Order: sequence, then structure tokens, then C-alpha cells
Amino acid sequence: MANTNWESIQAGFMKEDEEDKMVDILQERRHSSDLGHAFRTFNPHLYKGAPPCSAADLNRTVLDSQDVRRVVQEVAMETGLSLEAVTEEAAGILKEMSQNLHLGFIRLMGFMLSKVLKRLYSSIYVNMEALHMLQQVVADTPVVLLPNHRSYTDFLVISYIMFTYDIPLPVIASGLALAGMNFVGEMLRRSGAFYIRRDIASNRLYCAVLSEYVKSLIRTGFAPVEFYIEGYRSRSLKSLTPKLGMMHMVLDPFLKGEVQDITFVPISISYDRLLEESLLARELLGIPKPKESTLSLLRVSWVLTEDYGCMHVKFGRPMSATQLCHGRTIEVPEYQVWVNWLAHVMVRIQERGSFTSPWSLMACLLLQEPASVLTDSGLAWHGLAERTLWLKRLALEFGARLDWPGHVSDWEVMSSAVALHHPSVRLQEQRVFLVLEEAAAASQQPISAEDEVNKMAAPMLMMASYRNQTLHLFVRPALLAAALKLAGRSCRDEIFASFCFLQDVFRSEFIFIPGKALEDFEEACLLLQQCGALHAVDQLEVTALEDSVEVLSFLRGLLQPFIDSYQVMLSFLCEQDANEITEKDFLPAVRCLASKLILSGDLHTYETLSSDMQKNILSSLRGLAAVTKLKACEQKKYSVDKEAVRRIADTLYCFCPLMTRAGKIRPQILQTEPDARL
Repeated sequence: MANTNWESIQAGFMKEDEEDKMVDILQERRHSSDLGHAFRTFNPHLYKGAPPCSAADLNRTVLDSQDVRRVVQEVAMETGLSLEAVTEEAAGILKEMSQNLHLGFIRLMGFMLSKVLKRLYSSIYVNMEALHMLQQVVADTPVVLLPNHRSYTDFLVISYIMFTYDIPLPVIASGLALAGMNFVGEMLRRSGAFYIRRDIASNRLYCAVLSEYVKSLIRTGFAPVEFYIEGYRSRSLKSLTPKLGMMHMVLDPFLKGEVQDITFVPISISYDRLLEESLLARELLGIPKPKESTLSLLRVSWVLTEDYGCMHVKFGRPMSATQLCHGRTIEVPEYQVWVNWLAHVMVRIQERGSFTSPWSLMACLLLQEPASVLTDSGLAWHGLAERTLWLKRLALEFGARLDWPGHVSDWEVMSSAVALHHPSVRLQEQRVFLVLEEAAAASQQPISAEDEVNKMAAPMLMMASYRNQTLHLFVRPALLAAALKLAGRSCRDEIFASFCFLQDVFRSEFIFIPGKALEDFEEACLLLQQCGALHAVDQLEVTALEDSVEVLSFLRGLLQPFIDSYQVMLSFLCEQDANEITEKDFLPAVRCLASKLILSGDLHTYETLSSDMQKNILSSLRGLAAVTKLKACEQKKYSVDKEAVRRIADTLYCFCPLMTRAGKIRPQILQTEPDARL
């Protein structure tokens, strides 16, 4: 079932590109009244043409449902509380959670967003054909919107677009922290946000109320339901492994036959430059995120003076749940597998629909240079520009959607991209330099080595985030390029085995549809053949061409920061005396080890310092059974199978000069004095 569906979905991409024109929705706003736009007649086509029920009616439906009543009774018996007390608690949960869509607030939000978006972005491009399709299906079936999540701007822009084109506004699953923002929290609630707490798995009553609330939204067709399938905002700007909880909730009424169909609409949102870019880099370095508040929002009003380039919002073609499961009933044994497959497919569609900016391509190349070059002598602008044009051609051969204006010269496009990202890089005397934050002039204390590493790490992680936006284009060919080196031979079976091993190692870093390793391998072979890096592939051999060095070297260079980071953590686990570790203790210890290696000049990637990278490695090792989470423990504690860890490290040995074959860091490296430049 999954094979046929994914092939047909891929086949639809080409036709979709030919028919779907991207239109700048801000162009009209710049030449007409924002007040007139906000207060015009709003006439959306409602589900089944029925008048909507109120938010209060929806809440009563939830509290009166059989499932919530059953859980209320069970919780009352378990806790010894009265039914009235538990029911009141459930009502309180619902009050805290529920949205309260109100047209007056939507109009106010529309007016404010018109003003703000025109200040922030030069253009917001939307594909109109898919929007017209969405207008039609929203009246026939419950609709689930699945955008990727990179910025706080995401859900505001989607609601703004739907308001502009007379499509019912969605109700949006949001983090509870936003509800605490004075005025803003209530304004978002009245614009469709419903708020969900974190870490709710142990709270049965809360889970029951949330589940019934989401299912009631689907059953009644109250409004399109919007949620982030990745679970939360990606701080690294990479696609995240999908979370399945909300997917189960929205599918439940369909799988039980309570609604005839559900329409899924994946949405790809791409940014030239992100509002939160510096904040995300600091979060990855372990600096706590500022608490969301109205005051903190006002303090960053300076962003309105900055230019953030273009945004692309690509609505995917609506996809019927009935068609995705071939119109047959999904049996209980395969239900979890099917939902997991569907969630991964939706994330892959988000990736395929995203636009790659010139800066993302340039970041791919800049990060393959030593950081010292970018800070000391700088990188020759002419050489970087020529390499970017080469990479542009390769990206197009790999099927990229490029945000590359055709009405200006290539050199102007690239120089504009550098100017747009002035917080990260500067162009000076025809050389590109990394921009570092200056230490406070008033401080008389000498800068510690660790502070110096973090000072360099922030802009490097910021640049890595933009590179990450384009990794989905290259990751499969990159894994094949690495597998060719790992296998050391041209035997197809051995190369495929190495490819599968690398997919398993990096399954927490990149999105691979479960059970699709062979298709991924064949896709990678085809792409490398198309760009002239491989001989014709047969059933026995896969051979690189002699003049493929440039392509294969670039692709392996994209993976090198991930390989280096994994090896550092693998070596750390190998050298620990204890066979058990706690996440609280070992993540800072790994960061300390990585800082030492960077200072010695032997580790050249700052991404090892990223908390997301460290947690992904831990997740990957759990999937490979090298690390096991201990359940009967309040802290996140893990048991380490050192033999399994050493085997993984030993297999990756050929990529990493830091390590010995035993998975340990070479002793002479740890004895090296810090690099004099630092």
C-alpha cells in the first residue's frame, strides 16, 4: 500500500509545479487600503454549508461525550474525589485550552498583520491553484492543515492568507506559554489558537479532554484544524521526526467511520531570513529561551526596521485519507505503522515543497571552509560566487525549487543575499568574513576559552541553520557518496548495506520514510548518474567516475559535521567508566569535550555543541540499541552498551581522523595546546 501511494504522490509533484503559479500577496496590499481589506465582507464556504456551532457549544459537546465521562468516573474512583470535583477540573482544562474564534478580533489581526508583514518582508509568495482547491474541499470534508514550523510567524501568515481569500480560518494547536502573554494570548485565542500543555502523557484526564476536543473539531467540521506534525518549532531549521499524538487524534473519527473522509493539506513555509535567527542559535548552545510575554515582544520591536527578504508559502495539493488508504479499513495491527508512514510522508512533502534561497546554497559552501579562514583572511568573493553557481546547477539537477530571481544578474542575486544576512557575514574588499559579536567594552574581565568558543559558535550555528533548509535535497546522494567510501568497493550489495547503515545512524537527523531504504538508494543512484558522478548502475556494481571528485567531495562535506559530532559523543561514551549516564550530566560533559577539541584545532565543526544535535545522537543510539533508557527513574537515565557503541564508532572510523579504531579520541589530540588563534 505504502509503495504505490508514495510513488503516485511523487509523480504528482511535476504536474503540480507546472500548474501552480506563485503570486505575491503583498503586492495588492501595498497599493490598497489595509483598513478596507480588514473590514471587507468575509464570506467563506463552510463545511457542508451548515452554520457553525459556537465555541461554547463545542465545549459542552466535549464534556458530555462518553469518553470524557468515562475517564472522569475512573479518575474519581482512583483519587477518591467526587464526580463533581473531577468534572469541574475537566471543565477548567477545557477553559484553559479552547479557542474562541471571533470575527472582530480576526479583522483586527488582519489589519495589524497587513502593516507588520509589509514592513518585514519584500514579498510573500503563495501558490494560488492549491488555494482554490482548498476553497473547494473545505466545504466537503474536514480539513487538516500541516505546516512546517520554523518561526512564530508561521501560523499568523497562514491565517492571514486564508482570511484574504475567504477560506474558513483554522483553529491552531499552540503551546500554552503563548496563552500567558497579556492581551496577545487572548487575541490569539480569539483568532483561533487553542492551547496545549507540554508533557501531558501522565495526566489521563487532560489527555482525554484534549483528545475529545480535537475529535469534536473534526466530527463537527467546526473549522480546519492546524497543527505542527513535527511537534514544535525546529531550532536547527531541519525537518524533525514527526510526533504522532495529534495525528492519531484527527484520524480517529475517520478510522471509526464517524466522518466519511478527511483532507490533509501539507504546507511548506520557506524564509529568506528568519526573525528569530540569533535567538535559535543561542538556544542550541544551551542559553535558555526568554519567557514569552507581551513586554518581551515589545522589546524586540526593532525587528520592524530590518529587512527579512521573501517568504514562500506553498500549499500542497489536498490529499484524501480515503485515497491514502485505498478506501479500505485500516486494521488495528497495522494502524500504528500506517499513521507513522503517513506522518513521514507529510514531512517529506513539506520538504519537497520548500524553496531554497541563494543564501542556503552559499551557507552549504561556507561551512565547508575552516572557521579560521572566515574570521582571519576571509573567503574570496569571486571563488564563492562561482562555486555557488555550480551548486545552483547541481541543486536544479536534484529537483530543487529555487528562490532565485530571474530579472537580475546572478552576481546581484548573490551579493544581495550576503547583504540580507549582514548579522552573519560581511563582504569587505571582495572577501567574505564571518561576523562575530563584540564583547562588551565595559567588561574588564579577560574572555575565557569557553566564551571564545561560544562567541564563534553562535554565528556558525546560525549559518548551519540556513544550510539545513536545503539538506533534504542532498542527503540521499550524500549518503550514497559516503557509502561508496565506507564500502571501499564497487559491489552494489555492499554499498547498499553501507547506505542502510548510514540511514540508521542518521535517522534522527534526516527524514526517511520507513521501509523505503531501497527506493532512497535507487533515487540517490539516479541523481548521481544524472549529474555525471556515477557510471550506469547495474545489479552488481556502483562505480564513481574519475571526474566526480568535486560532486562527491561536496556531498561528503555536507555530512562531515554530523559524522564528527556523532564520533565525539561515541568516543565520550566509550571512555566513560560507568555504564549508566544521565542526560542532565552527560550533555554538558559532551559540550565541554567538544569545546576542548575545537580549541585544540582538531574539531572543526561547532555543531557538536548544539543541544539538538546531542539529543538526536542519543535518540539514534537508542534506535540502534546501543543506549537504553531506564524506565524506573525520575531523571532521564540511560544504560550504555559499550560494545555496540564501539562497533558503530569503528564503522565510522574512515570518516574521522579524531578517533582510533577502538572508538576513542587519539591521546595526542587531547594533549595538544589550544590553537593560538583562539
